[in-house]
Amino acid sequence: MKKAVKKTVKKATSIALVAAMAAGCLAGCGGNSSGSVDNSTEAGASAGSAASSSDKPVTLTVFSELANYSGEQMGWSAKILLDKFNVVLNIIPEQDGVYETRMESGDLGDIVIWGSDGENYSKALQAGLLYDWNEDDLLTEYGPDIAANMSYALEKNSELTKTITNGESDTVYGFGHNVATSAEDHEAFFYTWDLRWDLYKELGYPEVKNLDDLVEVFKQMKEICPTDDNGNETYAVSLWPDWDGDMVMYVKSLATAYHGYDEHGIGVYDSDTGTFHDALEENGPYLEALKFFNKLYQNNLLDPNSMTQTYDNMIEKVRAGGTFWSIFNYSGSAGYNTEEHLADNKMMLSMVPSEASPIAYGMNVQGGNRIWSIGANTQYPELCMEIINWLCTPEGTMTYNYGPEGLCWYYDEDGYTHFTDFGKKAYTDRTTAMIDDYEGLGNFNDGCMQFNNTTWSINATNSDSNGEKYNYEFWKSNQTEAGCDTEQDWRDYYGVSSVQEYMEKQKYVVAPATSFTLASKTDDFKTTWSAVTDVIVTYSWRAIYANSDEEYDQIVAEMKEQAKNYGYDDCVEWSLEQAAARHELEEAVR
Repeated sequence: MKKAVKKTVKKATSIALVAAMAAGCLAGCGGNSSGSVDNSTEAGASAGSAASSSDKPVTLTVFSELANYSGEQMGWSAKILLDKFNVVLNIIPEQDGVYETRMESGDLGDIVIWGSDGENYSKALQAGLLYDWNEDDLLTEYGPDIAANMSYALEKNSELTKTITNGESDTVYGFGHNVATSAEDHEAFFYTWDLRWDLYKELGYPEVKNLDDLVEVFKQMKEICPTDDNGNETYAVSLWPDWDGDMVMYVKSLATAYHGYDEHGIGVYDSDTGTFHDALEENGPYLEALKFFNKLYQNNLLDPNSMTQTYDNMIEKVRAGGTFWSIFNYSGSAGYNTEEHLADNKMMLSMVPSEASPIAYGMNVQGGNRIWSIGANTQYPELCMEIINWLCTPEGTMTYNYGPEGLCWYYDEDGYTHFTDFGKKAYTDRTTAMIDDYEGLGNFNDGCMQFNNTTWSINATNSDSNGEKYNYEFWKSNQTEAGCDTEQDWRDYYGVSSVQEYMEKQKYVVAPATSFTLASKTDDFKTTWSAVTDVIVTYSWRAIYANSDEEYDQIVAEMKEQAKNYGYDDCVEWSLEQAAARHELEEAVR
């Protein structure tokens, strides 16, 4: 990997772009390097597109493979986009047949967001359905922040084009998500093993070495807290199927959180050794995690609606205190730790089993594999680029994560970042109704951007601040006293002052950031892969809901047999080949 180099950034100052920067909403601008960014000079950009000169709003279609929402973007962010760009976004998620239908029509949409840089992206590029970002100086004129700050990410996309076209082209068609400003650190932990610490304290801090110990703790927690804030039954955890892919998401994620093995192909991968563990490996990480969730179910500790509910259904239960635990911060502490719960001395905080080694991801100045691109047949390429570029500014990143500037957050006279009182409340309780200029536009969560992709990493440096990261956990203003006695008890117990500090003291695995991406599959192999992974996901859920160990073993045996019949061995062989290629790149970085 190339080392990061400090770079000076030019800032667009055209009248149209300045007018377009009057409010705030989505993903920031930092350097593409290990240093901070100087935004003091100009990079001329005629940012006012033909679309924005019309009184009638322009509707842009955003086809996003990552979206969990269908329809017009609503709420506070819709107002910001309308005010800034005179634009309305219509979001189309990837569902069964949607990609194929749009490919056949020859029109993917205006802004196109990819869940990976694999097969679907490659086919779209080869079919000529992606817009050339260098055509007519589109990038330099309408994407000055991207051009100035994300050169490594753009270079990576150019190299990807070379690979897809067998060297015939090096055109830039976009860039990947989570771009870092430094290659020398890892992302913040989000496998934070959140636990109801108030209940854990009440139980006398029982030792938790492994997953079996956790089950016993959950049993005791349910005894002392059988119902949530609304009088409904409590469970250890509530799952959701929305994000399942080649495996059940929460199952493979537990293997990642416990062993530090990253999802890879049809299994999980040990970055330290390069070892690949296929999903159906006997006593392997995936089946170990699968059995854990079945054990929870058999002990009435798993939300019985887990297989049929949405993420939104799940998070409402978390907010109401319906769960005791989550391996993720976003479905644990971020939902539960409201002002009301803290006032009652109730709080979710990190507690990692002593035998666990959660994963942390190395930061990557080249960006990840979830690509921002523009459809080749859009009538408004300049407007699309303006919007994506705005998402690559500090104002954009801050607004995407925390809401409108001024209402939800601000910089003090020294450049340090702060929540407003309203902003902190809205961030911790996303059902908070919007106020002031956004009153009547629903709650905070309603207005969050629904296309579900990032530009800058949340742990990148915010060049508009006094050297702070976008991540609020690291803001100077948030290094404060404990929010309640329960949090102070947790701090005293571990001798730390924050979750990130606690996680740094645990055993963990860092997966280095590289340019690795899974190779494309042939059409025949794609069919095989789809059939095999459908079996794994379907039978995994059945296994979770088995009423006995005997039934569980029978379902797993059927899963193995069915998967093998559909070509499981070929999928494992391909995944092993990809693991070898990945490990070679990781060793080069090390």
